[in-house]
Amino acid sequence: MDSTRVTEHPTSFDRPSTGGDPTDPRGALLRTPVPPDTSGPALPAQGRTGRPPTAAGAGSPGTFEHAQPGAEQAAEPDAHRPRPVSEGVPVQPDGGQPAGARSGDVPPADTASGDVAAGDVAAGDVAAGDVTPGEVTPGEVTPGDVVPGGGPAGPLRPGSGEPAGVADRRGQAPEPDRRTGQPTVPGRPTPMRRDGDRLRFVGAATRRIARGMDLDEIVMGLCRATVPTFADAILVYLREPLPVGDERPTGPLVLRLRRTDRIPAERDTEGGFAPVPQPEPTELETVGAELCEVRPGSALAEVLRGVRPVFTDTPAARAALPELLGEERDFSLPDGRRAILAPLRGRRRVIGAALFLRGPERIAFEADDLLVAAQLATHSALGIDKAVLYGREAYIADELQRTMLPENLPRCTGVRLASRYLPAAETARVGGDWYDAIPLPGSRVALVVGDVMGHSMTSAAIMGQLRTTAQTLAGLDLPPQEVLHHLDEQAQRLGTDRMATCLYAVYDPVTHRITVANAGHPPPVLLHLGGHAEVLRVPAGAPIGVGGVDFEAVELDAPAGATLLLYTDGLVESRLRDVWTGIEQLRERLAATAQLTGPDHPPPLEALCDEVLDMLGPGDRDDDIALLAARFDGIAPSDVAYWFLEPEDAAPGKARRLARRALARWGMEDLTDSVELLVSEVVTNAVRYASKPVTLRLLRTDVLRCEVGDDVPQLPRLRQARATDEGGRGLYLVNRLARRWGATRLSTGKVVWFELNRG
Repeated sequence: MDSTRVTEHPTSFDRPSTGGDPTDPRGALLRTPVPPDTSGPALPAQGRTGRPPTAAGAGSPGTFEHAQPGAEQAAEPDAHRPRPVSEGVPVQPDGGQPAGARSGDVPPADTASGDVAAGDVAAGDVAAGDVTPGEVTPGEVTPGDVVPGGGPAGPLRPGSGEPAGVADRRGQAPEPDRRTGQPTVPGRPTPMRRDGDRLRFVGAATRRIARGMDLDEIVMGLCRATVPTFADAILVYLREPLPVGDERPTGPLVLRLRRTDRIPAERDTEGGFAPVPQPEPTELETVGAELCEVRPGSALAEVLRGVRPVFTDTPAARAALPELLGEERDFSLPDGRRAILAPLRGRRRVIGAALFLRGPERIAFEADDLLVAAQLATHSALGIDKAVLYGREAYIADELQRTMLPENLPRCTGVRLASRYLPAAETARVGGDWYDAIPLPGSRVALVVGDVMGHSMTSAAIMGQLRTTAQTLAGLDLPPQEVLHHLDEQAQRLGTDRMATCLYAVYDPVTHRITVANAGHPPPVLLHLGGHAEVLRVPAGAPIGVGGVDFEAVELDAPAGATLLLYTDGLVESRLRDVWTGIEQLRERLAATAQLTGPDHPPPLEALCDEVLDMLGPGDRDDDIALLAARFDGIAPSDVAYWFLEPEDAAPGKARRLARRALARWGMEDLTDSVELLVSEVVTNAVRYASKPVTLRLLRTDVLRCEVGDDVPQLPRLRQARATDEGGRGLYLVNRLARRWGATRLSTGKVVWFELNRG
């Protein structure tokens, strides 16, 4: 077989390889020279050098060695000669292997001068953050890989969790460490021996730090990536409080110990960095003060101002440590270059500091480790800056959403309410869904649910404006279809693409009727007392914002004990089902839930809302969900007294007599005096200005409610009457004696009402 072969190897060097033509278009394709004389002893092939071998039997300059058949068997198992150092690969200060070389590696026989042998990493090949084949992440060791903090890890020995070569090999004693001369302890991290290890470690560590979304995750990622690969322990101090964005902090610079990590106590057999007074420390949290105030002009302030990591054997850093860790306590810290103090600088200012520590049994930090510490500190500080800013924005969005929705539902006469709101995702807690319950005159209540397109801050802002408009229109006691018409006009004024759906319903507990108008929203579901659930037939209408569309209202029965469920499309529509399929599933779920409580007892509202939300599967949360449930209790006809009074001088006296009879019939004689006085004052004020008959209505529920209506739109105002005034004290008496009172403007006039506690 012809011994001359053409071999292609990748190379990261920009300069042409020795022995090849620089203008050769084939790049790394180099002809293999004539095989050397094999009369001498076989030597391992030199894979990363352009210089001729110096051993006997080596070829002339410009030639390359090739492993001969049987040469590896003839050589001793562990006997190998360190490969000469190629240009650009620095020699380790302790005389160890050059950066990029593995202990015990034998390169392929066909490697040309200047090429990178398989498995070797040349200086400059791996950039920080790049993913390379065979990369070792912190805490993971695979056979044949190089641990970022030590040498190569061979295959695991049977019956043990240690790589072969770390413990005894064929009965031999453990190999000593090349730098310290001490035996290698299983499980104990060894120093990084080459630049490629540092680059791969920095890449893996920065990716782990970048995975964090909040402050705790980023700090934990820094600690987990550092210990024990890079350091035996780490202390992370952060500013208290942390500045947000471009905020200019006020007050002194205060650092708080945020987190500490160290090698577990069972692996720390050599002692460590614990305070001297504690004989058996188990956690590094005992090292260092919890809070540290950085005084201007102090040594710690100068180190933090310098931004760059420093060894603590320097005078400035040595003077800064007592201020950081606490001057009142004595600490046993490692000597020499076994500690690095790295300031954490965000986008605009220093936000903390990290202290990396190595134990006395481990090799000290090197100059290149300062670059590693700088990379870790920079990525961590920028991540913390962004996490704090993201947390503030999420808080603002969450507060905006909460203020747009009602904090507490009102207590309305003849109806009980329950609600739920679920955002589309925890990371985006803003949306355009809303619900509301608005008390109306005559003990009625308006039930509203709507959905604005989108899940952004803009959608939430538009939702807030529409909700405010709906409350204002409801206060005018407009019919449901008129409310939707004005909402449509408001949406068009906000913009051309401001679309929303809305359902507006008004429940009257006296007549047990409900009036519903719909603007492109899913229809409500009514659950009857016997367990029958039906989808109400309501005209769909066009969404709000279309413009030029009339809305239609329908009036339906609302029997006592029935439950009306209003919801947004996020509850019934998803990628797994369409709207009508979801509505049918919702109806079946309501009917099944009602069967559990029996035909005579409606299900509790809160439990019913939870059951409805349980119908959502793992993949059904595509949109926000707003849910409003209303239980209709109604007011019995026997608890209602209603009269018309002509606007004449005798009307107040007649109102007192009618109220006295109603209270006697209900067994509430103890309220007779208060009711007669207040009814007389309110009716007198109404008769003075009214031109049409005045209405008087008494309602007996958990409270006694009195309502007086007239055709005058002006609302009465409470004012302090002067001593010489003959009138103006009626509302003052109402305000002092009544539990609550108010006045509401209607389309036909106004209603003045007050409430008194029963018994």
